[in-house]
Amino acid sequence: SRTVLRGGNGGNAVSLPDKPVYNLLEGQGLTLLVVNAQHIKAVPGRKTDVKDAEWIADLLHHGLLQGSYIPDRGQRELRELVRYRRSLIQERARVVNRIQKVVEGANIKISSVITDITGVSGRAILEALAQGIEDSVALAALARGRLQRKVPALAEAAHGLMGSHQRMMLKSQLHHLEFLRGEIERLDREVAMRLKPLEGAIERIDEIPGIGRRIAEEVLVEIGPDMERFPTAAHLASWARVCPGNNESAGKRKSGATGRGNPWLRSALVEGAWAAARTKGNCLAARYHRLAARRGSKRAILAVAHTILKMVYHLLRDQVRYQDLGANYLDQRDGQGILRRAVRRIECLGYKVTIEAA
Repeated sequence: SRTVLRGGNGGNAVSLPDKPVYNLLEGQGLTLLVVNAQHIKAVPGRKTDVKDAEWIADLLHHGLLQGSYIPDRGQRELRELVRYRRSLIQERARVVNRIQKVVEGANIKISSVITDITGVSGRAILEALAQGIEDSVALAALARGRLQRKVPALAEAAHGLMGSHQRMMLKSQLHHLEFLRGEIERLDREVAMRLKPLEGAIERIDEIPGIGRRIAEEVLVEIGPDMERFPTAAHLASWARVCPGNNESAGKRKSGATGRGNPWLRSALVEGAWAAARTKGNCLAARYHRLAARRGSKRAILAVAHTILKMVYHLLRDQVRYQDLGANYLDQRDGQGILRRAVRRIECLGYKVTIEAA
């Protein structure tokens, strides 16, 4: 027998109300299908729960239901761990912002000298401020490494007036920051232990520009290591909703919004795309700058995220290592077009252009 659960978030995963039901029925000899609710919506005006059940049963009888991708229990547990870790990382960033707000409220502008106020030098200065040390020279003397060359500027930035309530808040926030750091490290160890059989796949994804260890783990956990369930890279991009929407009627192209997909996967891909866009000498950075000039930075970043996901698909499916095409690949592919456009622009300025091969 089969049981159909109607998903409530586009069919990419089990919605929150359906999770307990799915967990109970899993392993009971039933074939479970989680179906996109938009694909089976009844005619408006004739909708009740009973009619919905009849309509779903009729569609299932005729084989018209397509089940969504639901990973196995082990991967679902990994997803929960990785998503919880990402939530803690986001919370850590919020705590750092709160610390900076408290410090600047006391007219202490060390963030204008120190890039990371939670680094070794910044943390030592914050601990001293929480303990009641107000001497700016003594605070600047806590600098370490290359920051020692900025001691005069740091002493000037550390001069301020911190009240007792601000010290109490700073001490509490530093304690919270340390707690979050310990929890994130503990989750790192747990995720690394569970992903040890997939270490080779993580190393291949990690070779893509802009992708680090954590982003590679998040992407792998969200899409799974088996690419056989996706016929092509375009199917994977469509499932993840990081490709342009397709909405055309009567020859008019309407909204091309990407639509709702997996927010955790999209967030990881976009973070990796921003990192890749800031690097130099690779194909992803070149693609970003070409598109950003015409379409804007946000559209360009989503296009780079789309490219990264397609790269991940081929790396996992073909079991190959990453090979960058180079920053000039896109220019070389359309070399004659670039040449014609450059000549046309120069001629518009009143010059005569002669082209000679190097």
